[in-house]
Order: sequence, then structure tokens, then C-alpha cells
Amino acid sequence: MRSLPDRVCRMIDLCRAEQQSACYARHQVQLVRKGQSGCETFTRTCFISSHRRPAGGGSPLDCGTMSLGRRISRTFLRTQFNNGKNIGLPACARYNSTSTSQPVNKKGLHWLNSRALLLLGGISIGLAVASTLNGKETDDTPKNAQIFSTSPGLNDTYGSIEDFEKAIAALQAAFPVDSVSTDLEVLEYHGSSENDYHPGSSPAVVVFPQSTEEVVKIVKIANQYRMPVIPYSGATSLEGHYRAPPIGAICVDMSNMDKIIEIHEADSDLVCQPGAHWMDINATLKKKGIPLFFPIDPGPGATIGGMVSTGCSGTNAVRYGTAKAEWFLNITVALPNGEVIKTRQRSRKSSAGFDTTKLFIGAEGTLGIITEVTIRLAPVLPTNVAVVHFPDVKKATEAVIEIMNQGVGIQCVELVDDDFMRSTNLYGMSARKWPEVDSLFFKLQGPTPRSLQETAAIVKQITKKHEGYGFALAHSDEEAGLLWRDRKNALYSGLALLEGSKGWSTDVCVPVSRLPQLVYETKKDIAASGVVSTIVGHVGDGNFHALLLFKTDEELKTIREIVHRMVERAIALDGTCTGEHGVGIGKREYLIDELGPGTVELMKTVKKAIDPYNLFNPGKLYPPEKRDTKSEIE
Repeated sequence: MRSLPDRVCRMIDLCRAEQQSACYARHQVQLVRKGQSGCETFTRTCFISSHRRPAGGGSPLDCGTMSLGRRISRTFLRTQFNNGKNIGLPACARYNSTSTSQPVNKKGLHWLNSRALLLLGGISIGLAVASTLNGKETDDTPKNAQIFSTSPGLNDTYGSIEDFEKAIAALQAAFPVDSVSTDLEVLEYHGSSENDYHPGSSPAVVVFPQSTEEVVKIVKIANQYRMPVIPYSGATSLEGHYRAPPIGAICVDMSNMDKIIEIHEADSDLVCQPGAHWMDINATLKKKGIPLFFPIDPGPGATIGGMVSTGCSGTNAVRYGTAKAEWFLNITVALPNGEVIKTRQRSRKSSAGFDTTKLFIGAEGTLGIITEVTIRLAPVLPTNVAVVHFPDVKKATEAVIEIMNQGVGIQCVELVDDDFMRSTNLYGMSARKWPEVDSLFFKLQGPTPRSLQETAAIVKQITKKHEGYGFALAHSDEEAGLLWRDRKNALYSGLALLEGSKGWSTDVCVPVSRLPQLVYETKKDIAASGVVSTIVGHVGDGNFHALLLFKTDEELKTIREIVHRMVERAIALDGTCTGEHGVGIGKREYLIDELGPGTVELMKTVKKAIDPYNLFNPGKLYPPEKRDTKSEIE
């Protein structure tokens, strides 16, 4: 028998439940890592069902929220363990089972044979958890179809387990070995996130295309076998945008498509692939000595494709707008039927027909996979930073409204609360000790030093009028960088308020004049709940973020309740459930309340026309039939 590699050894025994039983049995599966001090085990709880069993044996199996079969590397098992032949288990690899329901056929326990390896490595045994077909089958319905309901009126019928196995085999045949992965760690990485606390769910396979043509190959295979497709980009999502459905999916990782294709300095635009990072684009332009930049500035790891898909923005939105402005001139998209379209030409403006570019901005990968984008660039202008303090949020907001109405050069204006300033002091990375009160951070912008001085004078005058005090203006680029760094360190400094805590970050947006009411009511709610938090707002456009800290599951439940009330409060104030994070799975329940049933139905009509099989990113954006607040919170 081939010896186990030092990196990791993975073995699993396949259980079969009674063929006629519709119940589930709980089993403990031990996966084994071989470390320096010997074998180290970790356990997954799995649920085995005999409901709609795959042809030829094999049982549906689901491990927690991620299917275990999807987490076992087919390539690893087949190449490391005698090429898929029956093998003996080493002493450190074992299987434990503790059943919580009967009957379970213990005779079904056996060592992995080559067929079981193929099933485990290629596709989740748990794909049949949702495989009961409700209603009548049509001529267009796959045999032994699996059901995954997402939103009323959208297709909920997908290929069978066997179809998904064939899809993975087709992908492995169509792409080089290193472009298709069913490796345990790869699948888990693409089905979970450290940025949010929505349930994790792994894909069945991850594919790494390098061109539009390869994306089309993936889409055609997905169509043939009715297998869901999940676009994956920078993975900075906060609302679970790239979670796979429980029946399994093809994850299309665009990280290899990260090239800048063309730079048109004279036209102030740039053509790139969707995996290009906005920060890398700006660094490249600076390195080449091109005095232009891309001004949309979400999280540092965000990519252009993800930015288009979520309709994101950042601190610069008060000056440059959001992704839904004119910053994306055109996009090349692979549609769910495998057709490739380019939404328009590269000209700065066009009045020819619908603005189909905007159709895909904010669609969250549910209408197409973006493979190329032309972005507008803006001139790099001199900036400076100022900080001023206020007795309360209302005074600060009133000052901002008057400053913005003066038309002076403001690139960013950020509202931070007293808890944020306290956390900045605790974090210890600031160059100064701040008053722990509500404050504004300004980034001033202008073409000349004199224009910056004039803007600073106007800002100082107006903030003083609204009881602002302690106005601090940077006297050098270095000092400006240090001041602005305190604002950009919001996440890490916020965590300093509660040692050993984790943070749930969420955002809402309201008309600017209503921001003080929203902040006051939210802070009162948070304080009454006993949760530690900080608030940071893009006050110039009424958008604010709350970082809610927790250590226990009970505290996490409380935070979910706070977020729910915060969203409902924002919508009641004529606002939105998300200013820039997107909908994903985290906020889709609120869409009808915010947009109305007619608008949501129009969105779904477009979805059904472009993606009738609901293959692209199912379960995101479009709301379920009925909101269940209790279920949402739990």
C-alpha cells in the first residue's frame, strides 16, 4: 500500500441507509491529518438520507452546511491511494458512527472502492438532500432532478446527482488539471468567508478560467447538465454572495483573469479583466506615471468584476458617485445560454437604446459572468485632510449639508462616532490622542494649493457655525496620510474595543437629512442590547456602517436582531437596506419592503428571460416568497 503523504491523509467510509427509509441518520466522520506528532483527527457531523438514492447505491450525505463529498478531493484520493483501487486503512484513519435515528443498515458500511471514490471526489453525496421533486415533471425536467427553491416564479429544478457527476467529469476533460479542483481545502475556501457570519456552503467543483472562451465552456457544460454556476472574484463580500446552493454548484473563480488589457490615457479609460483589483490598477497607473486613477474605492481586496456585480462604492462616493454611475463604460458578459455580448462601444457617452451595461451592475452574478470591463478614469488631484469635532451627530450632519451645498472641493467626508474615536485611541496606532466625541474626517480636493486652502477655510468657517471645534488641518502629505489612516483603520481599531471579539459589519443608507435620526435610534438600540459597537458613515451620501462586536453565539443572535431592526428603520426613513455592500443572501428578504412587489417582479421577469433555468448564482438577490423574521434571526 502506498504510504500516506505528510501533508494530509483523508479517508471516509460511505454509509448507506435503509432503501425504504425516509429518515435521516447522524454519523460522525473523522478526517485525519498527519502532523509532526502523529495523526490528528477532526470530526464532521453528517446526515445520511435514503430519500431518492442515487442509482447503483450510494447515499445522500450532508455535513453540517457543507456536503462532505464535495470536500473530498477526487484527484488526491485517486492518485494517492493506489489509483482508486480498494485499499487498507492505516491505523490512524478511522470512521465513527453515532446514529440518532433508525433504521440504519450497518451492513452498508464498507471501505471505499473505486466507484465510491469517484462519487465522493467528483460531487457531493449530499446533493440529494433537496432532491425531492415537487409537482409534475415536464419534458424539460431532468430525470431524478434535484430541487432548490430560491424565489417564487424562478426555476427550482436542477440536474440529478448523476448529471452533476457528469458535469464535473466534462470539466475535467475540457480543462487542464490545475484549472479544475475538487480539493477539500479549495472547496471550503470558496464556500465560506471570514468577512461575514452567513451559513457556509461549498461548491462541488471550482474552475479557474483564463479567458472568455473558457468561461463559455463552463457555462455550456452547466447548461447541459443543469448545474448551478457561482461567479467568484475578490471574496470581500459581506452578504454571502458566493455561497453555493446546498445541492452543489460550479464555482467559477476569476482570479486568473486579472490582466489590464489596454490603457487609453488620452481617452481616460482602461480595459481590464474582471479579476483585476482596483488598487492594483491604480498602483499600475501611478508606476507608469499616468496621472489618472479609478476612483471607486470599496474594500482593499475588491476586484472590478465584483464591484460591477454588487454596485459598490466607498469613501469617494460623495465626489465620484458609485459603481452605478458612468464609471463602467461597457462590459463583456457570458450569458447563461453561453452567448457572449458586449454591452456597448468605448465612447464616453451613448444614447443608443437601453443602457444594458447598467442591467448587470448590481445583478450580483445572477444574469451573466463578466469577462471584460472598460472603466473610466479620473485625473489625480492634490488632496489634504482635516478633522473636526462636534457635540453630536445632528450638528455634524447639518454642517456637511451646508458644506456640500457650497460646491467646494470635497473628495470624502466621513462621520465617526464617539465609540470610534475611543477605539482609535485604544488601538494605539494613531499619531495623536483624539477627543472621544462625534467627529468628521474631510478629504479636501483641488487642482492647486490655493484651491485647497480656500476649501479648508470654507469648511472651517461652516463647521464652526455648527458648533464644530478642534479643527485640525494637515500641514504636509505625510501628516495627511497619518490622519486619513486613522479613518481607514476602522475595522481593526473597532475590534480593540472588545478584546478577543469578532465583528459583524453591516450598512444602510438614508437621505442625508435623516441620517442623524437613524444614527441616534440605532445607537440607542445597540446600547439597550448591551452590544459594543462603532459607527462610521459616508455622511455626504447618508450611508453608514455599524461594526457590532461579539464573542458568543448568544451575542451573535442579539446582533442579528439589531441588524434586522436597523434595516427596517432605514427603509421606514425612505432609505435602503444596503448602501454599498449589496443584497446577496443576507438582505434579500427586505427587497419587497424597499422596492415594492412590482419592481421586484420586474427584476425577476428580466432574470427569467435571460436565465430561464436559474443557473447563475441562485438564491441571491431575489427575495423568497414570505419573510420569516424569526427564521432570519435564527
